[in-house]
Amino acid sequence: MSDNMAKQEVTVLGAGMVGVCTALELQRRGVQVTLVDKTDPGQETSYGNAGVLARSSLIPINNPSIWSNLPSLIGHKSTSLRYDPMFMVRNTAWVTQFLANARASQCAQTASALNSLISLSIDSHLAMMRELGLLDHLSDQGWMFLYRNEIGFSSAEANRDLMGHHGVPLEVLEPDAISELEPGLNPIFHKAVWIKGSYSVDNPGAIVASYARAFVNGGGRIQKAEATGMVEADDGVTLTLSDGTALHSDKIAVCAGPWAKPFLSKAGYRVRMAFERGYHRHFTGHSAVANNIGLNRPICDTSGGYVLAPMQAGLRLTSGVEMADHSAPQNTRQIEQAEHAARQAFDLGNRTDDQTWLGSRPTFPDSRPSIGMAPGSRRVALGIGHQHIGFMTGSGTGKMLADILTGQPCAIDAAPFRPERYIRRV
Repeated sequence: MSDNMAKQEVTVLGAGMVGVCTALELQRRGVQVTLVDKTDPGQETSYGNAGVLARSSLIPINNPSIWSNLPSLIGHKSTSLRYDPMFMVRNTAWVTQFLANARASQCAQTASALNSLISLSIDSHLAMMRELGLLDHLSDQGWMFLYRNEIGFSSAEANRDLMGHHGVPLEVLEPDAISELEPGLNPIFHKAVWIKGSYSVDNPGAIVASYARAFVNGGGRIQKAEATGMVEADDGVTLTLSDGTALHSDKIAVCAGPWAKPFLSKAGYRVRMAFERGYHRHFTGHSAVANNIGLNRPICDTSGGYVLAPMQAGLRLTSGVEMADHSAPQNTRQIEQAEHAARQAFDLGNRTDDQTWLGSRPTFPDSRPSIGMAPGSRRVALGIGHQHIGFMTGSGTGKMLADILTGQPCAIDAAPFRPERYIRRV
């Protein structure tokens, strides 16, 4: 990198996993970085996920199996995916494009792109966690998709084939093998798919916070404020903050998750983004099986529409997807249905939290994030729209944005993630 590049000042907006990793990567390339967020690092969307790091996540939600599930989705009978009808009406263009991308050919393109990003990200996470002494938070026991009947298992065959095409190691388990790996589960499952060679962490928020501490220890600056506006000029970008101050830098990376849409709209961009909202609750976990009081790995009950993951705070029950406005009030019906289904599979014990957590996961119609320079701009980069895999893919996104902002060849092909897909400059 040239001396001129090394003297750059870059502001990163958003202190979730994507923003923190972007700031850290830029700093390691000699760039002076300020990280801006209204809350502490890792306390918003990145905090609430299931902590899974697995290439099986290359399968987008809008894959071809969605067509056979449309009747239950339209009828609000699915725990995995629910929606606010008025939100869908207001976002008909997004919905139409979302369904169009569920074709097999489009799904295959998205899976290939996500596989590259996920592979880059997992390698980066493992190296970072090793360097920062965070391996105690990491498990290498993989995770598991569970099926209550043959219909559910057979309907996922195309997804298993796609994972196999990309070399994702998996093993189909019969009931006895399920019980051997997870003796705490009740014997209600017909089959399971064990995703091997994958990882999980027991405190996603703590991982983000640890990465942020490394950034600060390296000389980085975190400014706790809300960004209210952005103005691009020939000499740089000026970010207006909630306290009335202005922060000027050569370039900016917008990694603000669901808050990116309203922020960019005020700055003159039209963003076709929706929100996969998700809920979680924590439980003590208990099992009647001797010497087993929890789970050995995260599990996804495909019929129950939930993921259950062992965390430091207890067993974390995460719901499926709720399509609704980012700022819409909580609707706990979905997480309550998920809890009911989870209690059929496992003795959850008692709840350990008083509040149901809600996070909004921003998503584009093709289930790929937007990573690259904003349309028509030489100074504004975007790393947004990571749907439900932002915690995992934040590290790879950080590497890509650092490459792009410092003029280096990108670590992977950035074309599938170009922001022009669904973002326009007005």
